[in-house]
Amino acid sequence: MTSTRTPQGITHHRADVNGTSLHYVSAGTGGSPILLVHGFPESWWAFHRLIPLLAATHRVFAVDLRGFGDSDSGPGAYDSATSAADLHHLITHLDVGPVHLTGQDISGATVFRLATTHPEQVLSLTAIEMGLPGFGLEALADVTHGGAWHIGVLAAPDIPELLFAGREKEFLSRYAFPSMTAVPGAIGDTDIEEFSRGYRRPGGWRGATGLYRSMLREGAEIRKLAESPGLHQPVLAVGAGGGPFTRDTMSQAASTTINDIQLADVGHYVALEAPEKLAAAILSFAGSVDKASTPG
Repeated sequence: MTSTRTPQGITHHRADVNGTSLHYVSAGTGGSPILLVHGFPESWWAFHRLIPLLAATHRVFAVDLRGFGDSDSGPGAYDSATSAADLHHLITHLDVGPVHLTGQDISGATVFRLATTHPEQVLSLTAIEMGLPGFGLEALADVTHGGAWHIGVLAAPDIPELLFAGREKEFLSRYAFPSMTAVPGAIGDTDIEEFSRGYRRPGGWRGATGLYRSMLREGAEIRKLAESPGLHQPVLAVGAGGGPFTRDTMSQAASTTINDIQLADVGHYVALEAPEKLAAAILSFAGSVDKASTPG
């Protein structure tokens, strides 16, 4: 089942890659391609306001990572390495590479792996409210120093299903989104229902739990990737509710100069809270990268 709320101009598709079936949407017919990768507790719907703004001048794709939204959630691996391989195969399947890659929140390790291990597929990386294991992200699980309790819950085997099954909408509407949103009314009942729908499926928590579990154990591997082969593509760091956290992370992890914007009075869910500001930043950044990579 796919959403009946899809904005005009966005179409739904499936790609059978890497042993799973991914759901993704697309929009736009020209310009360099942009691939949007959501975080938690989201799906492609996190970008439904952003996509039309980008699609006026770019081909835009937004994917449900395995185990999220309408992508398959059957038994299997759900760590960031597997999700990165999924994206690699998806770009190959779409035959659109290289792409301007955009990742946020817990998809950080996934998009970082893709950009470092398949640099030929990635023109640039935009990091939105995004951290990386090995570069301080693990601290967000430390509740004794202000970390978020839900990270440990999500990483604990079988506990998310025990606590959240049948309460998906309550968890999202009463905690997850209100606790990290700064723009009143930016996330409404339609958004909550669309996100909740994915988690209500059989195995609907597998994507989230897989990424959080791998986040707590893969720090050394991500640091090694940052050293060799390294991240050499242009990077845009977008900070909002998390302040300079994304910029500071990417300044350590990337080998290039970091382009940085900070959005005041915007919470963690930038694409939903400030789509116009985010679109302007991405379009300006992608345009400069395209111009620099065009001969002559």
